[in-house]
Amino acid sequence: MTIRVLIVDDQVMVREGFSVLLNAMDGIEVVGEAVDGREAIEQVTALRPDVVLMDIRMPRMNGLEATREIVAADTDAKVLVLTTFDLDEYVYQALRAGASGFLLKDASARQLADGVRVVAAGEALLAPSVTKRLIVEFSKISEARKLADPTGTGTLTERETEVLVLIAQGLSNGEIADRLVVAESTIKTHVSRILVKLGLRDRTQAAVYAYETRLVTPA
Repeated sequence: MTIRVLIVDDQVMVREGFSVLLNAMDGIEVVGEAVDGREAIEQVTALRPDVVLMDIRMPRMNGLEATREIVAADTDAKVLVLTTFDLDEYVYQALRAGASGFLLKDASARQLADGVRVVAAGEALLAPSVTKRLIVEFSKISEARKLADPTGTGTLTERETEVLVLIAQGLSNGEIADRLVVAESTIKTHVSRILVKLGLRDRTQAAVYAYETRLVTPA
């Protein structure tokens, strides 16, 4: 099945460049472009893309606000944040708002395509070298408001807690299943239960949550 992509960026050269790169990849089709967050929301409604490549810093409505609205609308679109900087408070907030991951704008064509495929498949795109630095930098926010198990990690079973830790370390369901020597379907069930119990939207929010609550600390 072809993955439908919407590219959102206020720079025409960025949009055109990504469009050319992605359209050259098997199984990926760029179905539209938007110049800011407001137009992105309109295009998501009109085009029903699978993945939205979302810039953060844009006029009229930034990518953070747009991500929140797209996620709140409960569409099937997954948001993949694009940023020039690997330490950006807006990126951190976008992950908490429901973005499924992020990429740096200097990513290669292969990394871009792989990122789109990972997010479209429902996995979290968490580059450990960048994401861990983000969470270290902005975990001060959690510390300041004393975020201590707000929804109750104590409600998780021992195995669910173990799975949550491995999610935060960036492992896929298959890799977690291999690590714990269980079926991948079992891991999918654990992940679903973790999200429901903690009131989280997806694996990315689960990973951020694990770091924020100090269940996992960056290496």
